[in-house]
Amino acid sequence: MEKALKHKFVVGETVYFTASNVARPAASGTYEVIRLLPTDGDDCQYRIKSSVEAFERVAKESQLDVG
Repeated sequence: MEKALKHKFVVGETVYFTASNVARPAASGTYEVIRLLPTDGDDCQYRIKSSVEAFERVAKESQLDVG
């Protein structure tokens, strides 16, 4: 039986986002976790939002750190 992955961060939590070098440039600073998304392979995913950007982003857990 496959083990379900558990999200490390919760909705409303403040996190730091580290964009990959192939993604479009991201605002520096902190982001708020808006929504928990289904896993992508072996990495949990989140919808995050920066106060200085007009849109939300999808980020993998490996791209996030405690804010």
